[in-house]
Amino acid sequence: MTVSDPIAAFLTRLRNAAAVNQPKFDLPYSKMKGELVRILKREGYIAGARLDTTGKHPVLHVENKFVNKSAAIAGLKRVSKPGLRKYVGATEIPRVLGGMGIAILSTSSGVMTGQEAKRKNVGGELLAYVW
Repeated sequence: MTVSDPIAAFLTRLRNAAAVNQPKFDLPYSKMKGELVRILKREGYIAGARLDTTGKHPVLHVENKFVNKSAAIAGLKRVSKPGLRKYVGATEIPRVLGGMGIAILSTSSGVMTGQEAKRKNVGGELLAYVW
């Protein structure tokens, strides 16, 4: 199975697992997915993740975080797509749900949240919104 947008496939797996209150799910590893998982863990949207390199291909095992028996992730939205990229400058980074969510950007300084990008005064490709 070939996936033309692996980030969207990761976000869809995360959204689906959260919707059915599934505690864990697996996905093929890539550096970008690893960075997205690192940010989601640091921001408190997932409980943890573990990289398994014992098989032929590396696999990420992600654990969902639950608050009051429901997933911590209420919603996700992929913004920049392979067919239509969305770039923002440091002053144009949007606030998600009035500051209650996060925007994830891919910048020249690496993958980071919108707040970090504003603090470092860098813009980049707007990957996703998480709330």
